[in-house]
Amino acid sequence: MHTVWKGAISFGLVHVPVKMFSATEDKDISMKYIHTACGSPISYVRRCPTCDKDTTWEEISRGYEYEKGKYVLFEKEELEQLSAQTEKTITILDFVDLTEIDPIYFQKTYYLSPDQAGSNAYQLLLEAMHQSGKIGIAKIAIRSKSSLAAIRVMEGCLAVETIFYPDEIRPIAQVPNLPENISVNDKELSMAKLLIEQLSTPFEPAKYTDDYRESLLHLIEQKIAGEEISLAPAKPQTNVIDLMAALQASIEAVKPVVTDPGPAKRTRKTAAKKPAAGAGGEDAPQNDELAPKPKKRTSSKAKKTIS
Repeated sequence: MHTVWKGAISFGLVHVPVKMFSATEDKDISMKYIHTACGSPISYVRRCPTCDKDTTWEEISRGYEYEKGKYVLFEKEELEQLSAQTEKTITILDFVDLTEIDPIYFQKTYYLSPDQAGSNAYQLLLEAMHQSGKIGIAKIAIRSKSSLAAIRVMEGCLAVETIFYPDEIRPIAQVPNLPENISVNDKELSMAKLLIEQLSTPFEPAKYTDDYRESLLHLIEQKIAGEEISLAPAKPQTNVIDLMAALQASIEAVKPVVTDPGPAKRTRKTAAKKPAAGAGGEDAPQNDELAPKPKKRTSSKAKKTIS
């Protein structure tokens, strides 16, 4: 794996030299914009509209727009000096429980391995965190971007999860059209909870796949092979939803399949459901031929023999 960052973990006076590697990879299928007339890829150029000419990287600096059309400029060296003191150290500030962090804070995961002569300190920190069940909250700067991070143990390896600062999380109050007074139908709620219970299962990440990416790769292979492609029309959607019907259909769809118990068990089960002879009410059979026949009385002598 490619080394993303080199530095050290610092907690208290302990210094742990480490290397950082990206734990995830983007598997999005990259496509370019193509000029339809000639089939050539469209290039993007760095061009100054005022000077009306293309520019090189050496002519470019960074700028912050503080008013419309007005910028304060920064040289690369100024920005590098600003982060020089923190970019080589992951400073652990606190140790907390992982369950205390809402998933909305997590950004990207990296793996850490011991660097140089830091193996003993690395193993010490890993085992101490493993046995305590705690994770470390730290500050880190990667590629001039400062962020919070959570350091935790993953299968015998220290991992860093970059996390957002609190002021980077938008308040829920900004979300439009949220219901103020929640009122639901009790029967619909019961069926929804039943559906959740039937769909509940242990988390197995291996069973989830990117269906869109697989379909797109298949489509690419077909186009390369020169096959004629026809896509099925999308099903029309309606905004009118019968919640009860949708819930009932969903529950029926996830019900476990009941196997046939066999002739003997099925006969006993059917016989057990028949009403007793002479039973009245609306469910009693009206046709004499369908009505259950009365059982023969057993004599006391026969009863005695049986017992």
